Amino acid sequence: MVRITKVHTGAGDTGKTSLLDGKRVGKEDLRVGVYGTIDEVNSQIGVVRMELNCPNYRRQENFEFSEEIDVKLGLIQQELFDIGGECSCSPGLLPPQMAVIGIEQCDRLVEEMDRWLLDLEPLTSFIMPTGSAPVATMHVARTITRRAERKVCEIIAAEGENAIRTEIICYLNRLSDWLFVLGRWISFKNNEKEVLWTPLGKR
Repeated sequence: MVRITKVHTGAGDTGKTSLLDGKRVGKEDLRVGVYGTIDEVNSQIGVVRMELNCPNYRRQENFEFSEEIDVKLGLIQQELFDIGGECSCSPGLLPPQMAVIGIEQCDRLVEEMDRWLLDLEPLTSFIMPTGSAPVATMHVARTITRRAERKVCEIIAAEGENAIRTEIICYLNRLSDWLFVLGRWISFKNNEKEVLWTPLGKR
């Protein structure tokens, strides 16, 4: 169990920070960029949960799914924290007792997406990142997840294929799709109209 007695240690005052294995690096280090971006995703999902639990939103007629979705988003936040910790050092230096995300978590995201997709009509165009507050903020979370995925790929390009476990890339890739599908499903459940992209020649 982690025990934090104070946040302000002063250890980062010179632009350096410590990775999970104790190595000191600059705050511009690629790994710091990865777990920092994953923290951004996590924080944005916190905003999504706040919007979903807003009293005005919860009073809507078709909002019986709110608790189920909040539980799922809470689990995602826990898993993102796991991933951020893991990405703060190379796989070979992880503490032996540390549990890590596996393919079963990736498969769960796909199973949940597939269930939601049964309710949705196929897309005829791209969707604009807008909508009600929960849906619009979910689009932000989705795009930050893509940025986290790109930053993971930067580490692999710089340090080699074994720098990050493939399950991490798989999870982030599927999570972005999961957030996209969930946003569409929430719009469907609340009878919200999706805004489609209209190509320039047809506008």
